[in-house]
Amino acid sequence: MRPLFSVGKNGLTTVWLDQLTGALEKRELIKINLQQSADVTVAETKAFIEDNTDIQVVQTIGRVLVLYRVATDEDNQKISPIVENM
Repeated sequence: MRPLFSVGKNGLTTVWLDQLTGALEKRELIKINLQQSADVTVAETKAFIEDNTDIQVVQTIGRVLVLYRVATDEDNQKISPIVENM
């Protein structure tokens, strides 16, 4: 899976969070990466996402974060039933 979003010099915004939420509604699991030009750390990005949304950061690998959120539309729930049975 390739990262769909990135954090760059524009930093973290509520508009960016809205875009993450929309993408997770369709996919439930996505990756984001921090560009070298980002003024924030992985820990700051993780905290910003988790403090301002119901998105879970399930893994960090270097400058890449893996995000998970259960889709509200049952047609988009492909991963959450598997996670629920774990």
